[in-house]
Amino acid sequence: MASKRPTTLAAYIQAAPLESQPHLRRLYALLKSVAPEADEAIKWGNPFFVEPRFVFAFSAHKAHVSFAPMQAVMEKFREELKNHDTTANMLKVRYDAELPEDLIRRMAEHCVKLVGEREDDGFW
Repeated sequence: MASKRPTTLAAYIQAAPLESQPHLRRLYALLKSVAPEADEAIKWGNPFFVEPRFVFAFSAHKAHVSFAPMQAVMEKFREELKNHDTTANMLKVRYDAELPEDLIRRMAEHCVKLVGEREDDGFW
């Protein structure tokens, strides 16, 4: 019998590998504090905050968690991200490393600001 896919962010975190859960819980709490009014949704198998557009997402992987803000935010913070593992669209944090909470918070706040201004310079 196939396992049921999570439909809430809490269920996603609970279903994630145990080694990912501390980072996922902290990341969720941090993002929720930045966007408390945002709707929470599972889209494409990943947790998203939506207000009314996609604000940001996060996810668990084999050896890291990812924080995925808008591409414009990744560009704005590119200099601060240079010492972190990134792709064009996300910040990756290994499970054996600390979350760069201050950086993630500032990036998330900028996402909320852009959505509030209804700028359409992100990739979502």
